[in-house]
Amino acid sequence: MTQLSLPRNRTLDLTKPIIMGIVNVTPDSFSDGGNYNSAEDAFKQAMRLIEEGAEILDIGGESTRPGAPDVALQEELQRVIPVIKRIREASDCVISIDTSKAAVMEAAIEAGADIINDVRALQEPGALEVAAKHSDVPVCLMHMQGQPRTMQANPTYENLISEINQFFEERVLTCSKAGINQNRIILDPGFGFGKTLNHNFEILDKFKEFSTLGLPLLAGLSRKSMFGQLLNRETHERVAASLAGALLCAQKGAHIIRVHDVKETADVIGVWQAARNGVTPL
Repeated sequence: MTQLSLPRNRTLDLTKPIIMGIVNVTPDSFSDGGNYNSAEDAFKQAMRLIEEGAEILDIGGESTRPGAPDVALQEELQRVIPVIKRIREASDCVISIDTSKAAVMEAAIEAGADIINDVRALQEPGALEVAAKHSDVPVCLMHMQGQPRTMQANPTYENLISEINQFFEERVLTCSKAGINQNRIILDPGFGFGKTLNHNFEILDKFKEFSTLGLPLLAGLSRKSMFGQLLNRETHERVAASLAGALLCAQKGAHIIRVHDVKETADVIGVWQAARNGVTPL
């Protein structure tokens, strides 16, 4: 797939990796929790990420870090909807809503969101129906073993890559039966979601093996604990490791790279693209 269709007759060019900038409107996200609690602060961060090279903004109102508590529906709505509306008023950028709740998906799309990004892969009540109803809105299905509160307790697999691919096949089939066209689906193997350190680096090493369904792939490993565990680095010290991970994923077929550090990632991807495709003189 070389293009992803979006609402309002727009498309995303998937022939080169796209950067998705993270905007967490939460007090407790693992990396930037509390930094952009207000709608105005989140809006300013969103505009900054666009200037730095983000083509997609991923807006989230509920932390999914290991052990994170659930957030009530009304609270999540109050966090994300004003931000989405504010961004949409100011920009025609691509907006993704990072949620598992059907009501948040619905409200976010009405407010101007273009993509549903669901760590629970449309398995929560009503989510599949909302995605099917909005036939022009792409959906990202992520693999997660367990739930955020317990997913890191003891994740085990007999064959990690094949089990993730089997999950993708099952979810894509379920989506198809619900009326969601396969050309609207993005897949995310879920770094850090029910995975050990070795699992995460096996996913990184074998990322290309998730391309068997021919669908766009999203890689979300920015500043994650896999780098902290490997290198003994605190969250704010993981930028270099995250850039290495982003480059490896891009080289192995990732179409969308979800990151906190947009400017730095854009530089890395830009250098790689220049080496591959040549440089047009200024």
